[in-house]
Amino acid sequence: MQKIQTLRGLSTISFWTDDVPAARAWYTELLGAEPYFERGGAYMEWRIGDHEHELGIIDRSWAPPGAAAGPGGAVAYWHVDDIEAVYDRLLAMGATEYQPITKREAGFVTAAVTDPFGNVLGIMYSPHYLDQLEALRNPPPAS
Repeated sequence: MQKIQTLRGLSTISFWTDDVPAARAWYTELLGAEPYFERGGAYMEWRIGDHEHELGIIDRSWAPPGAAAGPGGAVAYWHVDDIEAVYDRLLAMGATEYQPITKREAGFVTAAVTDPFGNVLGIMYSPHYLDQLEALRNPPPAS
């Protein structure tokens, strides 16, 4: 049976904001990099992490009709190597607690904050993420 992949990987996470310049400055400081793409001061993207997944900041006026104006719904978690340090940094930068640091089974640890613009930013220490990254970097020898 052929494996059919419907969801192949994170392409872009879009966060809405009423204050694009402030969100740009906040995420530039958090990520330590300028956006790689900007359009008309209303949309920008960063490519971040091991797989260069995209984080987009978009003027809320472009949000789909009925989009929530506050935190809620699904949480996308970004892997971090030191969850306590990143969580503390996010709070120091003005984010507020959405989910406290929570130890899960098998070494997974999650937390989430609400950024100053009302978006939920999830962070996770994920042994699975590290295992998969190691497997990509060091594939088994061909037989």
